[in-house]
Amino acid sequence: MKQNSIKALSIQIRLSGLSFCILNRSTNTIEWLNHVRLDKKASPFELLNELKNVVESNSLFEQTFNTITCVYQNELSCLVPKAVFNENNLADYLKFNAKILKTDFISYDELSTIQSMNVYVPLVNINNYIFDTFGSFEYKHSSTILIESLLQLGSKFSGEKLHINVNKNTFEIVYVKNLELIFYNTFEYQSKEDFIYYILFTVEQLKLDPETIKTVLSGSIETTDDDYSILYKYIRFVDFIHPNYDYKFKTDINTSASHNDFILLNSFN
Repeated sequence: MKQNSIKALSIQIRLSGLSFCILNRSTNTIEWLNHVRLDKKASPFELLNELKNVVESNSLFEQTFNTITCVYQNELSCLVPKAVFNENNLADYLKFNAKILKTDFISYDELSTIQSMNVYVPLVNINNYIFDTFGSFEYKHSSTILIESLLQLGSKFSGEKLHINVNKNTFEIVYVKNLELIFYNTFEYQSKEDFIYYILFTVEQLKLDPETIKTVLSGSIETTDDDYSILYKYIRFVDFIHPNYDYKFKTDINTSASHNDFILLNSFN
């Protein structure tokens, strides 16, 4: 008798598109990896319609998932030290570095590795749809996964690294020194000049040396991109992240650029 497979579904939600990943935990295999890229910044309503179109037109979503994770990737987040965190002050934490509405629902993740809380705005309409469609699920902010995954990877070395995770029109910078998170921020950009400006500004503010700081890339960036070319012009040591995934990948999934889906593939941990 064939044993039932244990399946996990992860959905990444960002204003520039959606990503989906299915992990078969029984065989430890990534069975499906799919992206929906949008031409312009979408509203929560438009994102929900895109999500419905994908879910309702694909029979893959008719199977049973033991765990479902929704990952929100937006600039509406803020790290707060656990020692001073108060659940009654969520809006106050966010309003200094993000535009929020009185009607926004605010949530938070706990980052136990750095004794901090990540306060952020998930999308209620997306959460409601996922619950109505699949039942119980968990959700978290992408920066929670990014930071914890980088610190976990960092346990294999000492020293300092500047991590840049690139998305369409936004990117995150994470600076880790001796297994400690020193800096995290998200930047919006429209051109390669914006891209390098924010990076060099951060390098300067952190008093780092562009000739020596090891810079590691993940996300939507390749060596053929203008963003990569201008970065390599000003920063001497640039490399792509080399995650050591325990998963196997189904043969029709392109894993040649394993750095592209770093957050999504680490959302199962």
